[in-house]
Amino acid sequence: MKIISPISFLSRLRRHILPILVWLSVVACVVGLFTRRSQHFEVLGIAQGQVRQIAANCTGRLTSMPVQLFDQVSLGQPVAVVDTILDNEQPQDQLQAQLSTILAEIEHLTSQLVPTQDDLLAEKADRETSRLSDSRRFSVDVESARLEILRYRALIETDRIMLEDLALEVQTIKELLAQEAVAPYELQKAQIQYETLAKKIEENEQLLEQAKIALKQTQHRYDEYIRYQPHHPSVDNALDVIRKAIKIQERRMDELLVQIEALEPRKTLKLTAPIDGVISQILHWPGEAVSASQPILTITEVKPTEILAYAVESQVNQIQKGMAVELAKRGGSEKIEIARSQITYIGPIVEQLPARLWRNQNIPEWGRPFLIKAPPQMKLITGEVVGIRKL
Repeated sequence: MKIISPISFLSRLRRHILPILVWLSVVACVVGLFTRRSQHFEVLGIAQGQVRQIAANCTGRLTSMPVQLFDQVSLGQPVAVVDTILDNEQPQDQLQAQLSTILAEIEHLTSQLVPTQDDLLAEKADRETSRLSDSRRFSVDVESARLEILRYRALIETDRIMLEDLALEVQTIKELLAQEAVAPYELQKAQIQYETLAKKIEENEQLLEQAKIALKQTQHRYDEYIRYQPHHPSVDNALDVIRKAIKIQERRMDELLVQIEALEPRKTLKLTAPIDGVISQILHWPGEAVSASQPILTITEVKPTEILAYAVESQVNQIQKGMAVELAKRGGSEKIEIARSQITYIGPIVEQLPARLWRNQNIPEWGRPFLIKAPPQMKLITGEVVGIRKL
């Protein structure tokens, strides 16, 4: 049996232990690298800002919008004006339609008076005297005067409704002009329209008074003539249908006037920007009717306030609120812009990532969402992709 000396044994041990120590150190390095890599995860996030939809709190009609798509707006700046329509209010456009119907009927009755008058006068040759034709002429004159009064009343009330709308528009434009939201010529144009219509109403009111005086005079002549002349039933029978039709239109006019007087004045609702941002979407245009809470336009913040990212399954247990992270984005001239921030919120559930964050566009991915405060010094735009690394 060969005896190995202690010195020889130690020499052999040294030769074999060195490779073992090297192998163990390599394994430790690999494990350390994997551990460090898993702890310092890297994900992508999307910069996002506040998005606000602007809507009225009641039903109305959008009358003006002093902004356009992609315009920048400031907090409190007017972005839309809504003319409110109350639920218990008869819409003015319906009243105007009814007034227009009355005017059309008046024109129709007036046209019927002409052949009726001709037919009555044609019977003069079959009469012994002209007294019967005079009676018929006086009767037609009375009904014509009544129709003229009714026509002016309808015209005036129609224009008054329009004048009220113009007055509201002028006041709104004045306020917008004070805030430099519209051009001065818009106010000049609205004032000219208002003054022109007001003058037209004044002229028609004068003509209405003249028509009332003419009716009194015509009625007086007719009454005086009838007082001293025999009654002719043929005159009343010929005009009876027109008289009844005129009476119906007079009653309709009186009913409409009651409704118009009962109308509450229209109110304007000025919608302003709740944040500094950009008009990113316009859903309705001036002239369209809008319902309560129905979005009219959308305002998006210019500078994002937060970054939305997702932690996949292997990273879920590594994130926590307040954790420091490093953000990276590609700047100009291929430079990488670096900034530090921290996680401000972690979502309660795992959800599907936005498609643009999938590594393979054909394979959906899932993760737990978390928010990072956007560093003010980092020039981000809404929707920009940012790299995130745990420190």
